[in-house]
Amino acid sequence: MNDTSLWLIFVLIGLATTLPRASFIVLGNRVQLPPVLQRALRYAPAAALAAIVAPDLLVVDGSVDVINAKLGGGIAAVVAALLSRNPWLPFIVGMAVLLGLRQLGG
Repeated sequence: MNDTSLWLIFVLIGLATTLPRASFIVLGNRVQLPPVLQRALRYAPAAALAAIVAPDLLVVDGSVDVINAKLGGGIAAVVAALLSRNPWLPFIVGMAVLLGLRQLGG
């Protein structure tokens, strides 16, 4: 791969990431998204967070392990968040369960 093709790839990747974002700013209210797409986009932040967190909870030492301390702490944090409106409680409960399970598991 020569320098010219490498720079062309950089420019194309830059355009591919910039144009979709800029289109919302440039077009503004002139273009309306379909209602189905608007409803689907409401779930995008939660889906992105799940895509970041789920692998960390399920993968231990490079392989999927559905019974591990991290997953137990994550489940405890979710339960604490559902049962309480205190924003700190899920962190405290999740970390306490994680540390407790790690101590028990070795």
